Amino acid sequence: MSYSGDENGFFGEFGGAYIPEMLQPNVLELRGHYLKIIESPDFQVEFKSLLRDYAGRPSSLYFAGRLSEQVGARVFLKREDLNHTGSHKINNTLGQILLAKRLGKRRIIAETGAGQHGVAAATVCALMGLECVVFMGALDCARQSPNVERMRMLGAEVREVRSGTQVLKDATNEAIRDWIAHPLDTHYIIGSTVGPHPYPDMVARFQSVISEELKQQLTEQIGRETPDYILACVGGGSNAMGSFYHYLDQPSVKLYGVEAAGEGLTSGRSAATLALGSKGVLHGSCIVLMQTRDGQVEEAHSASAGLDYPGVGPQHSYLCKSGRAKYVSVTDDEAFAAALQLTRIEGIIPALESAHALAYLGKLGAAANEVVVVILSGRGDKDMAAYLEYQKKQGG
Repeated sequence: MSYSGDENGFFGEFGGAYIPEMLQPNVLELRGHYLKIIESPDFQVEFKSLLRDYAGRPSSLYFAGRLSEQVGARVFLKREDLNHTGSHKINNTLGQILLAKRLGKRRIIAETGAGQHGVAAATVCALMGLECVVFMGALDCARQSPNVERMRMLGAEVREVRSGTQVLKDATNEAIRDWIAHPLDTHYIIGSTVGPHPYPDMVARFQSVISEELKQQLTEQIGRETPDYILACVGGGSNAMGSFYHYLDQPSVKLYGVEAAGEGLTSGRSAATLALGSKGVLHGSCIVLMQTRDGQVEEAHSASAGLDYPGVGPQHSYLCKSGRAKYVSVTDDEAFAAALQLTRIEGIIPALESAHALAYLGKLGAAANEVVVVILSGRGDKDMAAYLEYQKKQGG
């Protein structure tokens, strides 16, 4: 079975480019040039140089000894939180800013939920001297205020979106409207494996550096390139897709995507798309999304702003339906508890998004000799207010 998309960006029945006519020129320009540009030797030299010397790659693979004792398996953490800007998002923004410059674009727009993608976009725009506008839901601006200030310090304009429920979905809507209004000079840096073709494929390629490094690091540390399990949180799906990428054709590696159950799958306040959703179209792509019977997008809920999205990218939709990857979910409270556990026994404060993957470790059922890799997609500085509130409620 092939897990690669076809020339029209379809992964099985999912993908494609369902876009208004006014967006056709923008998308067709990208589709016609992205592979030729990013596969060229000069692009790869510059991209790899920036990943190494600017972003700080390779990110380390850390054997979490104390966590392993508690879980009862050999747990390794892929430390994307150690990248410049504090998450995996820098991998994609570096790739896309180099592509945008080669396409002659002078202005960058981006959407963000938790703010990590917005910070990464603002960072590469400062690096390359391009104008940057970041769309962010007003609710997310309030709960992720440190990242809002970081973006502004980097020179980006942060536009607070007050439509809808004022979260990631609404920020994406506004970014698309802006792109339609500025088709000639603007490149839209989408932060996840969502959106019209070629974005899901392009973002996955830039994030595949995670699994590329992982194979070499595991070979050095355990004598083989394959773990038994990979766990990664899934919102739109970029860190998980990058982590799965080079293992898709190796069925011995069990791939787990962990979604946000919010207050519970049956609570009406959840973001577990693949557990609750159905096939539909959102933001230019045919995917699995949370929707009503008459096709209206339902609102997602998660304490984690980066997972508070009612859809999931087409590759993940396909991997779920084909059975190649398994998708599970954990609640807000389980994620908070897992973050506190890692902090107290390993001295690492993870992003609340990453804590969802950590929270499933105890449910995995891995044997003592099995190797589990958990992707720490980001660091927890931005979530300190939420963590302190959780501890206050717990009385500790």
